[in-house]
Amino acid sequence: NWVFVDLIHLIFPNAKMTHVRRNPLSYGVANFRQYYAQGHNFSYSFDHLGRYYRNYVRMIERFETAAPGRICRVIYEELVTRTEDEVRRILAFLDLPFNDDCLRFYENDRTIRTPSSEQVRQPINQDGLHSWKKYEPWLEPLKDSLGSVLDTYPAVPADLKSSIRGG
Repeated sequence: NWVFVDLIHLIFPNAKMTHVRRNPLSYGVANFRQYYAQGHNFSYSFDHLGRYYRNYVRMIERFETAAPGRICRVIYEELVTRTEDEVRRILAFLDLPFNDDCLRFYENDRTIRTPSSEQVRQPINQDGLHSWKKYEPWLEPLKDSLGSVLDTYPAVPADLKSSIRGG
């Protein structure tokens, strides 16, 4: 939904949003491996995946600069390794009370219609944190395309910050 962050803000000007950012290589491999029925043509090439991720980082940074305090930035690896602390931080940002059910989301039996539907039925785990490493010999095109975004993760690289403020 990052593509629509400005529109969401226009429709709901007082809304707070969460933004979960994942290691760029984990993101790239996970999306490359996922078959999307439609609408995700960027996911079929490491070069496109890298540029898409850079654009995403640039857009979120631009929005956070223009509307500070509207987005709670969550680093995926922190969420996975310190789940309860991160859930509490997110809920505090949203002015919502903590509830133990937030840690047991996978027990909900509602219908799920997303590519990650199987994952939603499982507790948060660390299985995918470094799964990209077994594909590393083939990831040069992704690394090249990510450029400084990979080098500075989880921080936003200066070249993207300057492109936001400079025009």
